[in-house]
Amino acid sequence: MARTRRKRALAMATALLTFAALLTGCSPGFAGLRLRIAAGNPGGVYDTLAQTLATAWQSGLDIERPQVLQTQGSPDNVTKVLSGAADVGFVAADVAADTFKKNPGLRTLARIHDDYLHIVVRTDSAIHSVTDLRGKRIAIGLPASGVEYIASRLLQAAELTGSVSTTTTRGLEDSVKALLNGDVDAFFWSGGLPTPLIAGQNDTKSLRLLDIADQMPRMQTLNQVYGTASIPASMYNQDGPVTTLLVPNFLVVPAAMSDDVAEALVRGLFDARAELARANPAALSIDVHPGIETQPIPLHPGALRYYRAQKD
Repeated sequence: MARTRRKRALAMATALLTFAALLTGCSPGFAGLRLRIAAGNPGGVYDTLAQTLATAWQSGLDIERPQVLQTQGSPDNVTKVLSGAADVGFVAADVAADTFKKNPGLRTLARIHDDYLHIVVRTDSAIHSVTDLRGKRIAIGLPASGVEYIASRLLQAAELTGSVSTTTTRGLEDSVKALLNGDVDAFFWSGGLPTPLIAGQNDTKSLRLLDIADQMPRMQTLNQVYGTASIPASMYNQDGPVTTLLVPNFLVVPAAMSDDVAEALVRGLFDARAELARANPAALSIDVHPGIETQPIPLHPGALRYYRAQKD
């Protein structure tokens, strides 16, 4: 009888050890994993969200805090991801889609937040449409930035390439100052709603946004990711709502990233939604359901595994 009890106890212990081993196998560790996140300019939306996400991934995956790389923006970020200089990148969907046509080695983790195109002039300006920009001085964002990228596409769609007086590359703060000082006639910006620097300057109604409804059909021909959106009048103290262009933002990774890592990164992203939203209101739109909408860029298989598990 005693021998039988010992055999049963040994069998039970063996079974428990086997089960524990299986559990360990289903939850791979990430010791030694080092990540680099291509973000953007210091203090920008990409950089703010990347800093918060780096802390969340450090805690959730029990890894060294990922390095946040300060970059020029989307074109720079996608180049870094594909070259191996970064592991994850914040990239505007138009830049990602155009890059994917040339390099199919790009994959997405999630659609995160949407940006709205702002074309800003002074309230007393005679510029009331995109075509009125002909012969004018325009600030089009920082070099190699997503703003410069989308500004170039819009000037192309409006057949204004080479027809403006001058284009200058400036960041948002410099663009606002240059417009108010009369150094430029208009500037481009792509960002969330509201963009605080623009909203803060417009308490006295010194700035006005251009409506680009007439340009949207051509823009959507250039890139299928562009959507049409309306900026409410109250957002920037305007006389009426403004139709503009919406472009999503993606988290992108190389196709060679392991499925387990990609799945863990997506899980960490959605687990950190509250922290991300506190860091920047743009993150309020981060959610599982729109997260899968990354066409025409395929989701990474590890990310797809996460989303499928949410339906179970």
